[in-house]
Amino acid sequence: MVEYHGLGHRLLLARRLLMRPQLNGGTLAGLRTEEIRVAEHIALLGDSIFDNASYTKGLPDVVTHLRGLLPAGFKATLLAVDGSTTGDLGDQVSDISSDVTRVVLSIGGNNALLNADILNLPVASTQEALLVFGKRVAEFEHSYRGALANLLERVPNTTVCTVYNGNLPDDQAPSARVALMMFNDVILRAAFHWRLPVIDLRLVCSEPSDYANPIEPSGSGGAKIARAIAATLGEATGETSASRVFAG
Repeated sequence: MVEYHGLGHRLLLARRLLMRPQLNGGTLAGLRTEEIRVAEHIALLGDSIFDNASYTKGLPDVVTHLRGLLPAGFKATLLAVDGSTTGDLGDQVSDISSDVTRVVLSIGGNNALLNADILNLPVASTQEALLVFGKRVAEFEHSYRGALANLLERVPNTTVCTVYNGNLPDDQAPSARVALMMFNDVILRAAFHWRLPVIDLRLVCSEPSDYANPIEPSGSGGAKIARAIAATLGEATGETSASRVFAG
């Protein structure tokens, strides 16, 4: 018996079934793929990028937007907790129910915030500054990869998100953006290592209106994030178009 895991495999199974003239004595003629698709249960893990209800001023949060985009029968559960770091992810992983079929993870922004002091450290040279950044980023990489590996043991079908740039004041934004590149490099390389899909939130939340404050997504920003998640399922437009990374 062959087991099919994930939306892609289930759609493949659906297409194969549709090509058969009969199933259990009944015809499949005219039956749409959606009518025999196995429903997914998506869990959102991480921090306030998903757990943003307290910042939207009554507008829908990310998971509410996502539920409105999913086909009938699909489920979305919010397990992300505002303020979480990679060290907190284990508790969220423990809360994943057995029927969850895929996870979307957005974490690392609070780890970066905890290292914001490096932006103002006095250094004697650019080389010294890079060594300081390198040490902090190496610590983040150890924590992020450990947390992600633990999650993948539970749900291999996982999509990860980068940390967006936020809506910081003009005197802070340029240096913060460069620093975040180093943290995002950790996330991207981990995703490439495990061959995971990536949502680059820097491209999703790119306008001031996407933010309720310098670092939290607004209701409209949450809608963009939800659409990006739906797009990874192939549900937003019925087709997907994505970059591909060949990691050897």
